[in-house]
Parts: sequence; C-alpha cells; structure tokens
Amino acid sequence: MFVDQVKIYVKGGDGGNGMVAFRREKYVPDGGPAGGDGGKGADVILQVEEGLRTLMDFRYKRHFKANRGEHGMSKNQHGRNSESMIVKVPPGTVVMDDDTKETLADLTEHGQQYVVAKGGRGGRGNTRFATPRNPAPEVAENGEPGQERYVVLELKVLADVGLVGFPSVGKSTLLSVVSAAKPKIAEYHFTTIVPNLGVVETEDGRSFVMADLPGLIQGAHEGVGLGHQFLRHIERTRVIIHVVDMGGLEGRDPYEDYKTINEELKEYNLRLTERAQIVVANKMDMPDAEENLEIFKQQVGEDVKVFPISALTRSGLRDLLYAVADELEHAPEYPLYEEEAIEQRVVYKHEEEELPFMITRDPDGAFVLSGEKLEKLFVMTNFNHEESIKRFARQLRGMGVDEALRARGAKDGDIVRLQKYEFEFVE
Repeated sequence: MFVDQVKIYVKGGDGGNGMVAFRREKYVPDGGPAGGDGGKGADVILQVEEGLRTLMDFRYKRHFKANRGEHGMSKNQHGRNSESMIVKVPPGTVVMDDDTKETLADLTEHGQQYVVAKGGRGGRGNTRFATPRNPAPEVAENGEPGQERYVVLELKVLADVGLVGFPSVGKSTLLSVVSAAKPKIAEYHFTTIVPNLGVVETEDGRSFVMADLPGLIQGAHEGVGLGHQFLRHIERTRVIIHVVDMGGLEGRDPYEDYKTINEELKEYNLRLTERAQIVVANKMDMPDAEENLEIFKQQVGEDVKVFPISALTRSGLRDLLYAVADELEHAPEYPLYEEEAIEQRVVYKHEEEELPFMITRDPDGAFVLSGEKLEKLFVMTNFNHEESIKRFARQLRGMGVDEALRARGAKDGDIVRLQKYEFEFVE
C-alpha cells in the first residue's frame, strides 16, 4: 500500500532531575553540597533513508517518545545524556506542524536530518546553587520537559518529470516503454492508484526520473477521483508531460481534455502554470488520430508544440525524450514553499513585553494560572524541599504573578490552580 500522508506525535525526552546531596566523609570537615546535574533528554530526529519509498511504517507506529536523561547523582556526578531517537523517512518528505500548519522542513537528500522535537535540559543539582550567603543549599531543579507536538509528514515524490492526463490516455504505457518501470496497465480507469517512478535514459546518455501519476478528472483539485490525493506529487516536478488521447476512443474531445487538466493544475496550485509543459499526442496508431491531431493543433495554436507518438508502437519517442532532456537542462528548481524572512526588531525598554502567564477564573471561583514559561518553571521545581518551594514563590513574585492576582481580586485564602495542583493565596 502506498501511504503518502500521515500524522504522528513526537516528544523529546525530559531532562534528568538534579540531586540534593552533601559530601559526608571522614576527615573532610564542612564537605558542602555534592548533588550532580541531570542529563539532557533525547531529541527526536527525522532522518532521510534512501531505500524508503512510502510512509507505510507510520501506519503502525505513530507515537515517538524519546528517553529522558539520567538523574544527577551524589559526589557531583552528572547524569548521562540520552542518545537521540532517529526516525527514518523517505526522500521527499515535507514536515508540517499540525497546529500552526507551518512548514518545518523539506527532507530530500539521503542522510539529511531535522530535529522535530528537542529534548529537555537536565535539572541543576544543589552544587549549582551554593553561594557565600547559603553555602549548603537544599535546592535542586527537576529536568526540563521535552518538546512535544503533532506533526504531519507528507511525501512528495522526487521526480524531474511528471506525466499528467485523464485516465486511460496511455501514461503508464509510455513510462513502461521508456524506462524499466513496470506499472499496472489495463483497459479501465484508475488502473494507476499510486505514483510509479522510472529512470529514463536518452540515446545521447542524458537521464532523468519520470513519474506516472494517477489520472486526473474534472474537479480533482476539490478531491474528486484520486486527483486531490496525488496532485501534491506534481509540485516537485520541473517539467510536466501532458498526455492527450488523440484516438478519441471514449468519445472525448482531446482539446477539452487538454483545457480541463490545465485548469485543474491551475486551481490546485497557480505556481504549476510556471512549469515547462510538453504536450504529447498519444495513440497516433488509431484510425482517426491524424485528423484529430490537425484539429487539435489549430485549437491550441502555434505557440504550443505537440509531439505525436504511439507508446504502443514506440514511434516518436526519440524526439520526445530529447525534447524533455533539453527542457530539463534549463528548467529551474521550484521550492515547495516560500521561505518567509523573519522580521527582526529591537524591543525598547519603554515597550511592554507580553506577560509570561495568563489568569482566568473557573466556575468554582478559583484563579487558574497558565502560560508556557510559568508551567515549565513549575514542572522544574522540586517540591520535596522547603528551599525549592520558597525559590519558586520568589520566582512567581518576580514574574508579577502576585500583583496580577491581587489586581484580579484575589484575597487571602482564595484557591489558585496551576495544572492539576491547587495552592492557597496568602497575603
């Protein structure tokens, strides 16, 4: 089965917790703090594997959770960092964030990597918090939580040339006679239900990759037929070969077919109209083909060059392949998405920055605190030690949480909720 789009969950490993420990050895007075830092959590990395052709493996495993870092130990021993989790993807995979729909990476070359979820840093041990005022602190951090997100992997076939056209116009037959590919060929519509790739070599030694894409029909850009599912694969091609049935066996007008397919490409992605397009008049071995070709040439005009061929008898293929190879020599590479320039701006002191937290009210009257920065601070606090709790309270006060709660009407004894935990507001 050909799978070319899948949604997966990835989570970087959490950092290891820092340790509260003290050096207690005979003949070593005032040993001091000796708690080590936690190790870094593992990253989740997508890596291109040349041998893969589809995203089939992701049908059975869609959750990827990396290992956390090792906890810090006594005697100032640092916890071990976890090794990255490598997830193999086929060349041509585009990675998108499921929430923001932002394109994160375009993975095309063998061995290319992208860190899709970063592991958290390890928490600091109590040795890090020693100061002249507090030489023996009972403070240590928990590890930072790893990044987690849902991402969509979309495979866009890597081919120089794409064959487009209505079903049963001879695209698969053409690919089978010009390359070693063996696509399924039969006398019914939508025989091709997955893209087929073949390497084509011309007589003068030039070569390129050709893709036979499933047949398009009217309304393909809206999801009619198989078109919407596979139109994405045309986006990478630099040259489009538009195959038209000149035999007219099914009673369709070749010119109407030509216009309909071009309209579908335009509706799906206007940038596809920039691609070099070569029109191929196939099935010239049929009785009415010559007459239909003359009418077709008059309708499309002199600007459009038409290559009459017969994939069945292999006539006209040499000139067609030379023309395609010539076109590829100066056809540009088309990026899949516009790289947006990141706006860089100086933030002046008089400008107010966004608060790193939000305050809302639950129906029971409790104040609810939320915000990425605040929640990360909370998760990294070790509540087993009194000093850590006091440090967390000071950090909240420094962030302006106390003042903000008072401004919202919080009074002594009110409940303040943060994630699944509840606190009492104390004046």
